[in-house]
Amino acid sequence: MSTDILSLGGRVALVTGAGQGVGRQIALHLAQHECAGVAVNDYFLDRAEAVAEEVRAAGGKAIAVQADVTDLHGVKAMRDTVQAELGVIGVLVNNAGNMGPTPTAEVREPFWETRPEVWNQTIGVNLYGVMNCAAAVIPGMIERGAPGRIITIISDAGRYGDVNMEAYAGAKAGAAGFMRSVARTLGRYNITANSIAIAFTRTPSTARRLDDADSAKRMMEKYIVRRPGEPVDVANMALFLASDASSWITGQTYPVNGGFTLAL
Repeated sequence: MSTDILSLGGRVALVTGAGQGVGRQIALHLAQHECAGVAVNDYFLDRAEAVAEEVRAAGGKAIAVQADVTDLHGVKAMRDTVQAELGVIGVLVNNAGNMGPTPTAEVREPFWETRPEVWNQTIGVNLYGVMNCAAAVIPGMIERGAPGRIITIISDAGRYGDVNMEAYAGAKAGAAGFMRSVARTLGRYNITANSIAIAFTRTPSTARRLDDADSAKRMMEKYIVRRPGEPVDVANMALFLASDASSWITGQTYPVNGGFTLAL
């Protein structure tokens, strides 16, 4: 019997957008707690390969899988590869997000001055990407019959709202609502579904905003814990929700945000 309260119980995990930042750390965390194998997904295969090698170097089992999560056909092909090499997916972490892997400059403009094709750069990865990955792995989780875990990384933008981030905030809020419904539908199959809402977290795409000490200090004044989040902060919660320790928790959104917003 395992003495690790954060054990994944031998489940296979798929982490999307895991080639850097938060996703990378989640993949490393999961691999350390009785995970049968971690599939490291990224839009850029070389980034996924680098993280998979880190997992293997630490003694875990991992493969790199390239896919664009906005493409359901590609996501299903990725699932088939993971199942063939590691086994049926028992943990899905929907981490791929932000503005997508190749955003255009228009994505930063006021949404009313752009068009749906621009909005979909964020809605596609942050909402449809979550739906595509869930649709691909849920049948296998149900057929497997063992406990399953679905975790989606959302943003406090979807709970609080951010200036000039309307499409992004809407997509993240939509993903959280989707997960609540998934939780209600899949509870009978012993599959849980939860979200993690994060605020400003240090990643390769955000680190430059911390270079200006005065600007960083002003930004952190909005936080109870006055430091930026680190990938390990999010990975700790993701590990808990993926593990056997969270078996009676579903349909929830957990803020991991240094107190930027407070949950009721």
